[in-house]
Amino acid sequence: MAIDLKKSLDAYQAKRGVFRIVEIPAMQYLMIDGAGDPNSAPEYSHAVTALFSLAYTLKFASKKQLGIDTVVMPLEGQWHAPDMESFTTHRDKSAWFWTLMIMVPDHVTDEMFAAAVDAVAKKKDASPSLSSVRFETLDEGLCVQTLHVGSYDDEAPVLADLHDRFIPEQGLAMRGLHHEIYLSDARRVEPAKLRTILRQPVSRVG
Repeated sequence: MAIDLKKSLDAYQAKRGVFRIVEIPAMQYLMIDGAGDPNSAPEYSHAVTALFSLAYTLKFASKKQLGIDTVVMPLEGQWHAPDMESFTTHRDKSAWFWTLMIMVPDHVTDEMFAAAVDAVAKKKDASPSLSSVRFETLDEGLCVQTLHVGSYDDEAPVLADLHDRFIPEQGLAMRGLHHEIYLSDARRVEPAKLRTILRQPVSRVG
């Protein structure tokens, strides 16, 4: 059986209706940057294809070379905009900037990543965004997260409550980028049942 890290790592645990303060350890990711509406920007779909192609190539290489088989982790995204109300009140997706990511286990090395890029690049259907993918460590530290169940467009009230009530009440301040973890495959799950972890890095005030 392949190891499913999202079931064992505390960073991937969240409950609906509960804001939880959690310390997120440094983890390594496949990452790619972009901008625009994720529903219509071609570079968004190219980025997703590039990430999953590399993630599965690394999975198979890890199993063959190291005897370690892990489930490919879910797609994640860091989001920001000049006006953060575009996430809550206005939902102006054309103004969004994003970094899409897939977490990869600690045993994956720079050499394995480079070999995976070379292997995927040789395929006829390789994503045009492949060369833009980077392999980096992200250390988010103290965060608040919760589980949202429902359409992505219904996240706004949850985020407003998180930003405007919970974080200030806990003596915290927002920092870093809004982070989402997509536990459901939007191609196969109806919008009302989508499960998404919403995460906000924070710092303690005073």
